[in-house]
Amino acid sequence: MTDKMQMIANYHTHTIRCRHGHNNDPDRVFVETAIERGLKILGFSDHAPIPFKDGYVSNARMYFELLEDYVDSVRKLQKEYEKDIQILLGIELEYYPEYHESVMNYARDYQFDYFILGQHFLGNEIGETYVSDLPADKNHILRYVDQVIEALRTNTFTYIAHPDIIKDYGYTELYTEQMRRLCRVANEYDVPMELNFVGYRCGRHYPNELFWKIAGEEGCKMVLGSDAHTPEHLAIPEEVAYGHQMAEKYNLKLVDTVELKRPWI
Repeated sequence: MTDKMQMIANYHTHTIRCRHGHNNDPDRVFVETAIERGLKILGFSDHAPIPFKDGYVSNARMYFELLEDYVDSVRKLQKEYEKDIQILLGIELEYYPEYHESVMNYARDYQFDYFILGQHFLGNEIGETYVSDLPADKNHILRYVDQVIEALRTNTFTYIAHPDIIKDYGYTELYTEQMRRLCRVANEYDVPMELNFVGYRCGRHYPNELFWKIAGEEGCKMVLGSDAHTPEHLAIPEEVAYGHQMAEKYNLKLVDTVELKRPWI
């Protein structure tokens, strides 16, 4: 295990292409900052383009016309910095049943290194509300857990980003029951949970300590995720120390690196 003020891998990194970042920094600046801060592995994971029907365009993901540039940029950086750091080509993706196969088809073409599951919407996004903005309703908890579990059963995703993004709405008993169910399926497929530093950094409703208490009781693996939208977000010592404190507080299995799932290879 690393020192409490260190982080050796970050798999959750966004470039300007995701369209909701806060930077204009070239991709190499992320790489050079990662090296300066002691990271040994840097994974890029912009939000995957999805071929929605009827001309729908999502406002929070990469355009298809930027995908080629994204892949080319990361692959070139892999070679350029191979002696200094391991760079990985990833994607952050929601599980939308109607579109999952089409995403897998282009994933095979580009040979991505991994997918992160970041379930920001229920259903298939169109006509749905961002998960964090959903009004209080116990059915939202049930739908979220059902959809994440369905995603896990595809054996596609390397880990779950911010698994506690859905609010508990005060339904403590139901939330505990459902998150325990999610944790058990995650363990069945050996999928770690990400403690997401954006929530900590921005004072959001996650990390939810009730969730992490449940995850610890269920023996879940936890991975730290900077969710970096600027190079400065990478491996911030205060955030890394917080992650280690949470792992110790809730007896979580903190892992420095994760096993990449590549079902398209």
